[in-house]
Amino acid sequence: MGAFLRRHRAVHIWLVGLLALFGVYWYGISSREAADAVSAVTQRVKDGYARLWYLFPFSVVEWFYVAFIVGIVVWLAVLLHRVRTWRGRRLEAAYGCAMGILCLSLTAYGLYCVGWGVNYYAGGFQEKSGVYARPVTVEELERVTLYFTEKLEETSPQVPRDERGIFAASREDIFSDSTTVYRNLSREFPFLAREDRVPKKMFFSRLFSAMNFTGFYSPYTGESNLNIDSPACLLPANIAHELAHQRGIASEQECNFLAIAAATSSENVVYQYSGYLMGYIQLSNALYRADRDRWAAVRELLPAGAAADLADHSAYWAQFDGLTARVSTKIYDSSLKSYGQADGIQSYGTVVDLLVAYF
Repeated sequence: MGAFLRRHRAVHIWLVGLLALFGVYWYGISSREAADAVSAVTQRVKDGYARLWYLFPFSVVEWFYVAFIVGIVVWLAVLLHRVRTWRGRRLEAAYGCAMGILCLSLTAYGLYCVGWGVNYYAGGFQEKSGVYARPVTVEELERVTLYFTEKLEETSPQVPRDERGIFAASREDIFSDSTTVYRNLSREFPFLAREDRVPKKMFFSRLFSAMNFTGFYSPYTGESNLNIDSPACLLPANIAHELAHQRGIASEQECNFLAIAAATSSENVVYQYSGYLMGYIQLSNALYRADRDRWAAVRELLPAGAAADLADHSAYWAQFDGLTARVSTKIYDSSLKSYGQADGIQSYGTVVDLLVAYF
């Protein structure tokens, strides 16, 4: 037994390290104070190594994922080879490789839990700002939806459009202008102030569209990554959403609210339009469920440009309404619930209450 333990010393030391890693996570989720403390430390760490990864013009974390998948496949191949060739020690060979795969997977999961999962238990935007989601009346919902419709009528003619009347602002300009989107909102909520970097464009954007992702923030590299295959009309608001995650806000509904609030308060009309369009989608869907007659009356006021963008947006995502998207959504829903987000993917709907409370 002693010889066996010595031969596999590395993987056993790795397991002890994993216990310490998950110990930090379990401490972090034990109370709001602990979560705030762990989140503050990990935020500084992520901001630190993000400076390195942002030196690269491409999304580094995408290739980390590729390397991880390749590494698992290679490790499995080594496992099969050892089981076939290590005569008399096949069980030991299988043990060593299997434990290696287990430790690698648990390391990736544990780093995510500590680097991001703890944030779900820390104080979010509502606690820090004093702006809380609250139940709203249909009249309030209609009034705010009408306000967003009027702002779309104001901003829609000011954005570039193609010959079909579809939003055609330059994606390059959208990305280059992203670092100022939180400038005005941060004056109202100083805890949101930070130095932003231009987010990364995802190389595998089409694949992420198939999984219903418009972007994601990576705690492994500190990068904000955006889907550049989907229609550009919501790209500015989606960028603002990921930059909200960059500020340590984990809640999806709070980040959707912040995306809309930041974009609409921006001095860039392209960002304003995108923010109002995202807000209109959230509010209009809620109004439709609450009162279809009121929804229909407001919908008639929607400017032609915004209506064209919504149709283009819906047509794009309809092509991915298949098994991959459903499985991806189910996995993400389960992930949210595992971190205490009881509403799962439906938590996105809470943004409506925040919008009405704020606007």
